[in-house]
Amino acid sequence: MALALEEQWIWDFWLARDGAEWHVFYLKADKALGDPELRHRHATIGHAKTSDLRRWDDLGTCFGPVTGPAFDDWTVWTGSVIRDPVGFWHLFYTGTSHADRGMKQRIGHATSADLHNWARVGDGLALDLSGETYEDYLPGHWHDRAMRDPCVIRDPDSTGYLMFFTARVAGRDEPNAGGAIGLARSGNLYDWTLEEPVFAGGAFGQMEVPQVFEHQGRWYCLFSANARDYSEAYAQGVAGDPVSGTHYLMAAHPLGPWRVAPGRFLDGADPCRRYAGKILATEKGLTFMAFRCLDAKGRFVGALTGQMKVTVTEEGLLRLGR
Repeated sequence: MALALEEQWIWDFWLARDGAEWHVFYLKADKALGDPELRHRHATIGHAKTSDLRRWDDLGTCFGPVTGPAFDDWTVWTGSVIRDPVGFWHLFYTGTSHADRGMKQRIGHATSADLHNWARVGDGLALDLSGETYEDYLPGHWHDRAMRDPCVIRDPDSTGYLMFFTARVAGRDEPNAGGAIGLARSGNLYDWTLEEPVFAGGAFGQMEVPQVFEHQGRWYCLFSANARDYSEAYAQGVAGDPVSGTHYLMAAHPLGPWRVAPGRFLDGADPCRRYAGKILATEKGLTFMAFRCLDAKGRFVGALTGQMKVTVTEEGLLRLGR
């Protein structure tokens, strides 16, 4: 069963598992805004839980922008949640500020003992861009400075952690060749070091809401992109017209080298039906969820889908359905 709210739109989301319970965190905004495009500047983070991924207990708002001048005093956007070795929960999220007119994204950090009541760590800022590898805000070239949608996992090679995030690399003449998956490292979830991106393959202008996970010895990085984000080279190399939705990268290790999975998007359509997909490892196997974009009449929906079965081919390719 989908998760939908009568008075609010839901879009990007992420999940954490605590024993038998799944917790979903999602961006939401009031439908009273009228135009769903306005939701991005009026977002808060909601929280719901479930034991079967079908029946949801919605707990309402759990996090929002800070009051007063700060890197996240305008918006809080997509993130991820992970638990540390002593059982404390860590939320990493995207923030934008009024001072930057919302054009520069940074990554924030908050903690919680119960997955609902969150407190920022210090001023909340966990990571900012630096150096010449990543692209800063270039008006007229791209619409913002991309540093958002953090996905934090344990480093399989150490006791530390890896953070993947939506980014762009500098020096690309074609705007749609600049999309990248950024990387940062930490030994303790508090102190982060920015690293070179793990993927900057010139395929898309932006690769949103990455989700990195391992399955049967292979590593996958889900990402979402719109039809308008295709680079010229990628559009020419894929059969059919561009679609919007969720696709993925493949690698033998989370640090790469990564490659775009061959063939059509994992879940794509034009106009966009679903976006910001996630794959969950359940007792019944892999399942896929996303948020619903447009209905059959082209109206924005703003709700989470139910589960869709994911199968894996012998070559390691992901497929929706049996």
